[in-house]
Amino acid sequence: MPQIDPFSDRTRSFDSPCTRHFPITPQDDVDLAIRPRVLKVLSEGTVSIRDAAGTVLSYPVTAGELLQFSAVGVEATGTTATVVGWL
Repeated sequence: MPQIDPFSDRTRSFDSPCTRHFPITPQDDVDLAIRPRVLKVLSEGTVSIRDAAGTVLSYPVTAGELLQFSAVGVEATGTTATVVGWL
């Protein structure tokens, strides 16, 4: 049976639900190939994220948490949590 998407005729906006996800492998000073709208935390720890200005900050996170942040990069140094990107 074909999938029915009752919202296919609607324009997506920034407050719309995400529809794609992808794994993130933390790497120092490497931009993510796809810039996520949101980071989803899969395992507890710390995540070090880099913004568009190159600033890196580390955050303690818990499994299941959503970081409403469009990271340019996730740094290996300082990251112990597992995160995925949502679009």
